[in-house]
This record gives sequence, structure tokens and C-alpha cells, in this order.
Amino acid sequence: MKLYTKIAIGFLAGAAFGVTSNLLDLGWALGFVDVVSPVGTGWIRLIRMVVIPLVVASLVVGAASLGDLRTLGRVGGKTVAAYISTTAVAVTIGLVLSNIVRPGRGLDSDAQAALTAQFGGDAEGSLALAQEAPGVVDVLLNMIPANPIGAAANGDMLPLILFSILFGVAASLIQDETRKQTVVSFFEAVNDISMTLIHWIMILAPYAVFALIADVTAQFGWNILQSLLFYTGTVILGLAIHAIGTYGFILKFIARLNPIPFYRKIREVQILGFSTSSSSATLPVSMQTAEEKLGISRRISSFVLPLGATVNMDGTALYQGVAVMFIAQVFGIDLSIGQQLVVVLTATLASVGAAGVPGAGIITLTLVLIQAGVPETGIALILGVDRILDMMRTAVNLTGDLTVTAFVARTEGEDLDPELTGSGVREGAGAAASPSHGGAVS
Repeated sequence: MKLYTKIAIGFLAGAAFGVTSNLLDLGWALGFVDVVSPVGTGWIRLIRMVVIPLVVASLVVGAASLGDLRTLGRVGGKTVAAYISTTAVAVTIGLVLSNIVRPGRGLDSDAQAALTAQFGGDAEGSLALAQEAPGVVDVLLNMIPANPIGAAANGDMLPLILFSILFGVAASLIQDETRKQTVVSFFEAVNDISMTLIHWIMILAPYAVFALIADVTAQFGWNILQSLLFYTGTVILGLAIHAIGTYGFILKFIARLNPIPFYRKIREVQILGFSTSSSSATLPVSMQTAEEKLGISRRISSFVLPLGATVNMDGTALYQGVAVMFIAQVFGIDLSIGQQLVVVLTATLASVGAAGVPGAGIITLTLVLIQAGVPETGIALILGVDRILDMMRTAVNLTGDLTVTAFVARTEGEDLDPELTGSGVREGAGAAASPSHGGAVS
């Protein structure tokens, strides 16, 4: 049985068990969920254990393998431009849908009072964190690590990414080929070892996914979810339009790839992203899928994907657009076109700085609400369903990461997997530079 099939079974079984436990208020079942939930938490920690060495090694190798500064600038420019463009499109889709559906008009006063009472304290905590967030200049300065080892220890991805890229570029400029190859070979070995660890960790994935999903679904009450149906439905619809429409357009008409086999080949990444709500935790599997199933070369995947896990948050930006409109509508605030354009800009920039971990979107949403002039305490209205939406937008974020990676690879002349391109034999850089790491995770 394929691994993604086992993961899907674990997901469905966990969802069924959790929902049943919640609806029937089964004490023994809820107790069982409490017992097994550490399995999911421990599995995510195992994944994160590998993320730092994998990101550093892959970026150093990727930057060093690009050959020269001109190639690095070209690939980096296309990557950042694609990520920012798709993020702006995503938040625009969210705003347009919110203006059409107007989800905030359907929430009754009793539900609003219940949500505020239940999640008001959490909303205040999110506001406090957002108020402590650094300004634009500080963000730029914080990207320069005073201590790269400290950044790695603290999980600060942006400064670590910057250091790794600069280190890789410097390595590519070493004149002594023997010394250059020694450095690159070392980080290639670290990358391969990290991928081997991922193979071992993925054996536990079906059981971990069961524990994670059972824990989430067992916590939700149906009445509150019912009151927020229009809001959740709008976010889900927007995410579906972006995942299928925007990414499908890029794949079909820009990258010249068949979207159907592309989505099929990345479904394992989407399921894991949905289960963990973390782009960073899913990064190792994304990189493995890009190389082994899509046929993207390591020199592209090892550069574009780690960058995407940090700066590409399309699903998060779309959700923020809907959430701002929803909260504004609940409080009877009509946002002008100008204010909505501010939301587009702020959500795009805020999503770039969002950490690839569960719940990070709530913190950046607070910043967007403040900029739009919407009461930030309205976050209390949506925290009840944020976990489920966080899972969905993470899956979209990861789909965007792989879509942009495929786009960059194609514009760099790679042919990718023949099933995607419609050719009979894989050729070019994608095949030549797509090494095996002991077999696909399947």
C-alpha cells in the first residue's frame, strides 16, 4: 500500500474518531485522544529536527550550484517575483469573494457573544504579540544574522536563509576547485543524510496524522462551527479557486505542464501540510517530491522551496483578506476600495514575514486589521475555526511552493517528468540533476 494511501486512511480515521467523540461526548474516546495526541506532536518535532540542517545544506548547495552571480540573480528574481505576484492575486480573490458573499452578515448576536467570551483572552494575546512586532526597518535589519548559529538554534529562518545563500555564493567563487568541491560535497552529504532521516520519520506518518486530526476534530463544537459556516465556506472557496485556477493557469499556460498529474504527484505533500499546518515541517517532503516525482533538479528545488516555505504564504494572505472583511462586516464597517487596497498591500507584505508554523497567520492578521482600521478584538470571532482553516491554507501554501518551483525550473530549460510535459522520455537538466535518495516516499 502506498504511503499517501496510508496517510489518507489515518486522516479519515482520525477525523471520524474525533468528530464522533465530540458529538457523542464520549469520555473514554476523548481520553484516548489526549493519550495519543503526543504521538502527533512528537512526529512534528522529528520533522522539525531535520529542517535546519536540510535548509542550510540545500541552500548552500543550491546557491553554489547556480554557477555565478548572474544566474543566482536571475533565478532569485524570478522566484521572488512569482511568490509576491501569486500572493497579491490570492488576497485579491479573498476580498472579491467577501464583497460578493458578505459572510459577516450571517453571524447572529448570540454566536458573536459566545465566541467573544470563549476566545477573547486569546485575541488579546495575539494583539499583544502583534504590537511587539518590529517595523519594516527592523525586519530588514533582523534578516542579517549577528550569529548564524544562534539563528539556527532559535529557528529564525529568514536570517538563516540569507546566511546560507551568501555562504553558497561565496563558495561558488572559490578559485581552488578542490577546496570548492570539498565544501559543496560536504553539504551535499548533509542534504542526503537529512533525506535519509526523512524516509525513516515518514514511516510514522499515518499514525501521527491520525493523532493530529483526532485531536483537532475532538475539540470543536458543532454549534459554533455552524454559526461561522459562511465565513469558513468563503475562505475554502477562495482557497480552491486559487489552488485550481491561479496555479492551474501558471502550470498550463506559463510552465507548459499538465496540471492534473502535477496535483496527483504532490498530493502527499498537500495531505501532510493539511495535517501539520506547517510549511516548514513539510519542507523535507516537498523537496523530495520535487526531485523524485516531478523531476525538478536539485539546484532549483534546493533554492526555491526553502525560500518559499518562508516567504510564500498565498493561502494565509487569502484567508487574511476574507477575515478582515468578515470582521468588518460583523461590526458594521464598510471598507472603501482604498482601504481594501491597503489590505492587499499589507496582507501581501505581512504574509512574507509569517513563520511557516501553525497559527502564525493569526499574528499577521492582527497587523492587517490595524492597518485597515478594523477592531482587532474581532479576531476572537474566528479563532474557533482557525485551526481547520490553518490546515487548509497550509496545503495551498505548499501547492504554491511547488508550482513556483516547477515554473522556475521550466524557465531555466528543464523538462521535468515526462508525464507532466507530455514527452515520452525525460531529458535535460531536470533528469540529469534529479538524483535518487533511496527511492520515493510512497
